[in-house]
Amino acid sequence: MTGFARVRRQSPDGEAVVTVKSVNHRGLDLHFQMPGVLDPYETAMRGLIRKRMSRGHIEIRVQYHRNRSQTASSLNHELLDNYLEAFRQAGHRHSITAEPDLNAALRIPGMFEPAVDQEPEAELEAFLVGLLDEALTELNRVREREGAETAAVLAERTKAIREATAKVRDIRSRALPAFQQRLKDRLAELLGGMTIDPQRLVQEAAILADRSDIGEEMARLEIHSEQLDQMLAKGGEVGKKMDFLLQEMNRETNTMLSKTNGVGEQGLQLTEVALGIKADIEKIREQSLNLE
Repeated sequence: MTGFARVRRQSPDGEAVVTVKSVNHRGLDLHFQMPGVLDPYETAMRGLIRKRMSRGHIEIRVQYHRNRSQTASSLNHELLDNYLEAFRQAGHRHSITAEPDLNAALRIPGMFEPAVDQEPEAELEAFLVGLLDEALTELNRVREREGAETAAVLAERTKAIREATAKVRDIRSRALPAFQQRLKDRLAELLGGMTIDPQRLVQEAAILADRSDIGEEMARLEIHSEQLDQMLAKGGEVGKKMDFLLQEMNRETNTMLSKTNGVGEQGLQLTEVALGIKADIEKIREQSLNLE
């Protein structure tokens, strides 16, 4: 599910901004963008996210501006050298005569860094993790709203499947004469004016009757659609469970389609309704993978 949250807070030592954005993904995929000086705190932040979320492509952007009076800082000479070299190359490439502005260069994020031998701070870690926790709370609030809306749409789809299954049951009851005629034609073809073993005749009749009976498929479709509703009502991470159940429903519908061929107009009606069921199953499957 998608979502966005941004939280800014002041601490005695400085100011931090945490931005979290999520898009749909089958697993939990985390991507951090933050100054290298905050790398020691990434593990704690990852641990928090895994506790609060189980799915999604999550982008976490952290900005931290420490008060100059709180810590010794050093000039990032490598970054400054790269900036100056890029400035000169751009001027030479485009035949522009200009000198770099040192004041502008020193305002580039990351140009000043804390001393490299500075140890990770427990207070800063707690501050950043707490700020991230606030952002995740807001993000999940947005995701919950989207999830509730998606679940409502899926519930309508499952209802449509049950209604379509009931329609199939009604059409089939009216198609029984066509099924019976197909059975008679098949038996006549088998006999062909010749004597046939009565046992073989009984076997063929049983096989034809079984091949045209879709009662079990309809019953399982209804049961599975009710199970889908129960999953949606229960909540939680249901995407993978629903995906398996939807595969079973799709299999039942394919079987139903294969058993309704060659029974005239009612067969065409059954095919049309069954294809509609397959379309609803596919739409549910596409959206269910986003649920958490």
